[in-house]
Order: sequence, then C-alpha cells, then structure tokens
Amino acid sequence: MSVATSLIPGLDKLVRQGDSRRLADAVRRIAELLVQKAATFRPDHIDLFDHVLIDLVPHAAIAARAELAWQLSALANGPKILLGQLAREDELSVAGPVLRRSPVLDEKMLIEIARIKGQGHLLAITERPALSADLTDVILRRADRDVVRRVAANAGALFSESGYSALIRRAGTDGVLTLKLGQREDLPDRLLKALLAGSIEIVRRRLFEIATPERQAAIGRAMSEIGTDSGRIENGKDFVPAQRAVLALHRAGNLNEAALLGFAKEYRYEEAVAALSAMSGVQLATLDRLVSGERHDPILIVGKAIGLQWATVRALILLRLGPSRIASPTDIENARSKFARLMPSTAERMLSFWQARQSA
Repeated sequence: MSVATSLIPGLDKLVRQGDSRRLADAVRRIAELLVQKAATFRPDHIDLFDHVLIDLVPHAAIAARAELAWQLSALANGPKILLGQLAREDELSVAGPVLRRSPVLDEKMLIEIARIKGQGHLLAITERPALSADLTDVILRRADRDVVRRVAANAGALFSESGYSALIRRAGTDGVLTLKLGQREDLPDRLLKALLAGSIEIVRRRLFEIATPERQAAIGRAMSEIGTDSGRIENGKDFVPAQRAVLALHRAGNLNEAALLGFAKEYRYEEAVAALSAMSGVQLATLDRLVSGERHDPILIVGKAIGLQWATVRALILLRLGPSRIASPTDIENARSKFARLMPSTAERMLSFWQARQSA
C-alpha cells in the first residue's frame, strides 16, 4: 500500500476502517482521471497509476471493481498489471469486461486464464474480436456446449486443423453448432464436406437456407459430392413432413425426450426416427435402417448413448413392432435387462462408429 498511501493521505486509515463507500469513491476518482487523460500519459505515468490501483482495488467492493474493470477495459494503454489482476478474478462481473474487450491482455495471459478458469470466463474470452488458433485450441479442450457454439460463431476466431476437427466431431451431435460452423467463410471445402457428411438432412437444409449466397455455392457442391438424400428413404418412406415437424420443434427449443416419447406412443414412426436422428447425430437413412432391422439392439444403443429413460426406449421398441403386433413380455424384459447392463461408454463408442461410417 506504500505507493497508494503516499499519493492519497489517510488511505491507510480508510482501508483499516473498512469504509467501502469512501474506498469506492477513491477508486472511481482515480479511474476517471486515468481514463480522461490516458491518451496524453507516458508509459511511466500509466505505470504509476497501475501501482496505485493494484494496492487500492483489492480492498474495494465488487461493484466498484466491476465499474473500474468496465472503464479500463476500453483503454488501449490501460494499466497492464491491474487489468491482468481484474481478468483473473473469479467474480465474472469484474473479469468479464476485461476478458471481452481489453486490448492490453496479451496472448500468454489469455491462454493462462483459459486453462484454469471456468466456463463463464471462457465464454467472455470467445467474445473478443480476434482469437488466435493457439487460444482456441485451449478453449476447445475445456469448453462446454455454449462456449463451443460461441467460439464457432466468432468470425474473428482462427482454428488449427485439430481445432476444426474437434468442432466437426462435436457438431455430429449438435445441429446448432453445425449451423454456426457451416457458415464460416474460412472453413475449407474438404472440412465443410466432412461437417455435412456427419450431419442430418434437416440440418443441412437449414444451413443452406441461412447461408450467404457465396457460402450456399460451397454447401451445394459439398452436398452434391456426398450425395445427400432428399428425405425419401429407399424403402419408400417419406420423411420430409416429419423433418419439417422436427425442425419446428428444434427452433422452438422443444426437441427433447418428451417430444420423442410422444411420437413413439402415437406410433408416428417418421417423426420419431427424424427426432431420434436429430438428437443422436446419426443420419436419417442410417437410423431408419438400424431401427427397422431384426433386432432391438440399435434402439438400446442409441437410447443409452443419448441418455434416454427406459420408458422412452420401450416405447420406441413398441413403435418398431407397430400397433398391430403385441410385444412378448419376455422380449421386453430381456431388452430392459440388456439396456440396464449396457454401459454408456460402450453405447457412445458404437454411436461414434455409426457417425464415422456415414461421414466416410
């Protein structure tokens, strides 16, 4: 506190007394002076403010620190030590503004924070106007769904080969991510093809609808090369109306297990398979072939891999048999027992195998 005390008489006593209102006022006045005069200050002047504030700010209340973070994050020559201190705070109202927009934070500091802080901090970093490939590599290794979607949508983000591969893998079970990733102008054609090959028809169509004309041309070429179906399966089933219904549910945020269970109980086969395809990332034609086969196992595997309850899996088995056939209680009990014993990791590996085969 030596530098701050020498410049602000009585500060030591103010801190000891814990007067948060007066501390906040002191921080505010110093910050206002710095912001107003920053363009005229030399580096040594900025360093002086840096040393004063790093002594003073830790004693201020969260609201005062958050206001300071917002003010200083806009400065091109802001106090680097203090901004780094604010960016590392656990409190997001303080760290967030600095992580989102401060040009003072360097690559090394951002990578360090991305490695150790939580999803809120990662999300704030993804909003920066530019992200290097090294930084996005770190983010993608730790990111949850919301962070992955946000970084994929950032036009100023760069991705390494491994970074794009990670995004494409995750897009296999995330239609929203597919839409964001497919619109990126810097996604090479061969990776766009891999992205579309691992997605379902309904998502491909939506991507084509929302893309720019230039991107539509690339998407059209990729779709032509992988031979996408039109929603009509070889056995004559027409999934187009079902895909429209599922897309409407997806847009409304209602594509979930309850909707799938409803389709199954009502014996709406096309809608149930289209919904299951969207939820699992397995292409419609592949899933229809698996579900309509001779065994229940594919339904058990997909259900376990995406976390369905037994009631929903049972309804899908009955849907597969159709309303005119009565299921054997022994068969249903055997299926229930097998589903209970099936390990999620085993089911996920099988699901990944199906997704990889359809991409190939």
